[in-house]
Amino acid sequence: MKKTILLIFICIGFILTGCATSVERVDTDKVIDLSGRWNDTDSRLVSEEMIKDALSRPWLRRFIRENSGKLPVVIVGAVRNRSYEHINVQTFVKDLERALINSGDVDFVASSEERGEIRGERKDQATHSSRETAKADRREIGADFMLQGTINSIIDKADGKAVIFYQVNLELIDIETHRKAWIGEKKIKKFVKRPKMKL
Repeated sequence: MKKTILLIFICIGFILTGCATSVERVDTDKVIDLSGRWNDTDSRLVSEEMIKDALSRPWLRRFIRENSGKLPVVIVGAVRNRSYEHINVQTFVKDLERALINSGDVDFVASSEERGEIRGERKDQATHSSRETAKADRREIGADFMLQGTINSIIDKADGKAVIFYQVNLELIDIETHRKAWIGEKKIKKFVKRPKMKL
C-alpha cells in the first residue's frame, strides 16, 4: 500500500514537472516561427527590403537633383491590415520608420498623432516656459512624400497543411501633386504542416 501511494506521488510529480512553463531568453534577431502567421521577423525583413528598394529608385535622385541637393522629407501614413489575421500594424510602421531614418537618404517627420502631442507640449511651453527656452510655433517642416500601404493575405488549407500567402504593397505619394513616385510589393509564402492544425 505504501509503495502504491509513493508511486502515485512520483507519477503526479512527473506530470506536474512536464506541464511547467519554460522560458528561454533568445536573441531578438533569431527567427522563430511557431504558427506560420505574420511575426516580428516578417515585419522587420519586409520593411528593410521595401525601404531599400524604394531608396534605390530614380525618384530619390531626381528629387535631390531638382531641389539643389535637399533631401526629401517623408512621413509614414496609414498602413492597413486587410489580411485574415490580426496584425499589429504599428510594429510594422515603426519598422518602416526605422529603416527610413537609419538610411540617411531622407529626412523624416513625425506622424499626425505624434505631432498632436508635440503641439500640445509647445502650447504648454508658451504658457509656462521661459521666453529663451520656449519653442516657437510655425517652424515645423512639411513632408514632401507620404508612404502608405496595405498588408493582404490568402490562406489555403486542407488535411493539416496550409499555405499562407502575404502580399505587402507600399506606395510613396508626392503630397503636393498626388503623383505616385514609387510602388513596392513584397510577397511571402509559408507552408505550414501540423497535425490537427487550427488557423
